[in-house]
Amino acid sequence: MKPDLLLTLNAGSSTVKIGVFEIASGEPRRIAGGVIDFRKKLPRLRLQDGAGIFEEDLGPEAAKDMQAALRETIGHLAGKLDPARLAAIGHRVVHGGDDFAGPVLIDEAAMQAMEKLTALAPLHQPQSLRLVRAIRELRPELTQIASFDTAFHRTNPELVRRFALPRGLYEEGVKRYGFHGLSYKFVSGELARRAPELAGGRVVIAHLGSGASLCGLRDGLSQDSSMGFSTLDGIPMATRCGALDPGVLLHLLGTAKRPLEEVEDMLYHRSGLLGVSGLSADSRELLESDCPEAREAIELFTFRTAGEVARLATTLGGLDALVFTAGIGEHQPRVRAAICKRLAWLGMDLDDAANAGNAETISTPVSRVAALVIPTDEERIIATEALALLEEGKRRTTNDR
Repeated sequence: MKPDLLLTLNAGSSTVKIGVFEIASGEPRRIAGGVIDFRKKLPRLRLQDGAGIFEEDLGPEAAKDMQAALRETIGHLAGKLDPARLAAIGHRVVHGGDDFAGPVLIDEAAMQAMEKLTALAPLHQPQSLRLVRAIRELRPELTQIASFDTAFHRTNPELVRRFALPRGLYEEGVKRYGFHGLSYKFVSGELARRAPELAGGRVVIAHLGSGASLCGLRDGLSQDSSMGFSTLDGIPMATRCGALDPGVLLHLLGTAKRPLEEVEDMLYHRSGLLGVSGLSADSRELLESDCPEAREAIELFTFRTAGEVARLATTLGGLDALVFTAGIGEHQPRVRAAICKRLAWLGMDLDDAANAGNAETISTPVSRVAALVIPTDEERIIATEALALLEEGKRRTTNDR
């Protein structure tokens, strides 16, 4: 049988999202999906297809070894799908630096280039590379393709990408890169399909999840982003701090003599909603809590998010639409309402009933800024980009004959 399936692996800091797509028609069609969650003592696998949902804890080896986790996962998938049908595996890789402006076939040169960028994304890059290596060990014959979160932001002007630091550091790579690009690419495409009159204008997309950022687009192209050099930048997140006065770091590392490893762990894992509330990194739990610290954490999150929308509107020269996406953005009306209330001075007028029902359009007809909710699908972008590279390779092979 001719291989007609694509497997996508979307590595986060503590989860790996899985997508299985049929590609025989020339367009990726999702037939199964799932996630490996490494946040518990034993990694938990959850798979869903047309037959229903399957959940099971993986073995103790999977907690220590990515290859073991993938071996078990592929074994479970093999019970539903013929492994011989697998044509390729597409990966989300967070950081592509200035080396990668689009998806690439993963060869040794690409691996070395991605490894050099690990220091710029220490929470995510190692996880992606571990997945690539594990697949090489398990199925070395399979083509692997990388899609980069930073690639979407390569259209940002140089002025936007610069920090006010000595010029030589910019040439060394100390610049703004932007992240969550696969999500923005999908949502931008969906906006163009659903509301083309808005997509050609000045749009801010708010990707609000455990990791959170915003992107300002004009004519569907990224012009600016809240995240800059690292995934710590921008608005507060579940456990990450967001934008921070560098003097705080000088104080912690210098005067307070905190070890670098302790400060790094605090910024990535003990800050954000968790740090401010002292209770939880999960916004759902904080919204249900009567604790004043929980309310303050949510208020800080919405305050900083609204402020970032306004900053991006300055980059764009105005604002025509605000689009909410990702876990919080898609499912939490109270958070959206708090953000939009702070943007009333821009002409934002929220339809409370539409917002409470998670409707696609949540602004009123008289609102000067349209507000929408569009679910994201990073795995579909990974599959689409992987399929495009596979088809390009076939055309080249045919032309070379």
